[in-house]
Amino acid sequence: MSASTTSPRTVICVGDVHGYIAKLESLWSNLQATLPADAFAAALVIFLGDYNDRGPHTREVIDFLLALPARHPAQRHVFLCGNHDLAFAAFVGELPPPPDGSPFSATWEEYIHNEEHEGWFRGQGYEGMHVQGRRWGGVIKERWNPKKGLPYRGSIYDAQPTFESYGVAHGSPDLAKAVPEEHKRFLRDLVWIHEEENVPIDTDEGRIICNLIAVHAGLEKSIDLNEQLRVLRTRDTRVPKVPMLSGRQDVWNTPKVS
Repeated sequence: MSASTTSPRTVICVGDVHGYIAKLESLWSNLQATLPADAFAAALVIFLGDYNDRGPHTREVIDFLLALPARHPAQRHVFLCGNHDLAFAAFVGELPPPPDGSPFSATWEEYIHNEEHEGWFRGQGYEGMHVQGRRWGGVIKERWNPKKGLPYRGSIYDAQPTFESYGVAHGSPDLAKAVPEEHKRFLRDLVWIHEEENVPIDTDEGRIICNLIAVHAGLEKSIDLNEQLRVLRTRDTRVPKVPMLSGRQDVWNTPKVS
């Protein structure tokens, strides 16, 4: 870090849209209205993942994101993968293959004790599916989520609204046919980490310039940092569950909520 008086590119981070197109459109309008026109026009916009599930309009959200480069050609857009996006991609067959050539079924073992409770997907194609895809497309037996005080929407991932946004029933293998090719490409190309140099942060002592590491959930304190970076940079799909895309309790530099 070093002190700086320059005016680097504005960085905008947007997290967890979760299928709510109206909220995304409202947020985007507010950003455009609040930021100086030149700063918004040339901003680096990092979407932090979880575009699908829970809300009713996953399809429209992805259409909105895909249109941004044409609508704002001077901006840079980064689309990170969240745990919900990884599971969606796994279900429709768009995860990168494990680097060692192992089958996706090798990811089942660690969480197999959850299979019955979570009602993992056992429909067409399940034999070659990553464990998170099976969890995502399954039908959870307990319909009430005690942590949120709300009913589950189909699966432990609340994936039913995503299926319905593409016009198919929850858990239907026809989703892979219903998802447009450009949406599959979007899921396939999601990065697990974005690293950016020379990012400005305003502090009480003045502006400092930092290196930014952006991931969906956070880097875990209890896991070797270099190993985490390796998994994220290579998108290592041998990992049954990627803590950096789903962890909440043990992450570095989590802001305190007052």
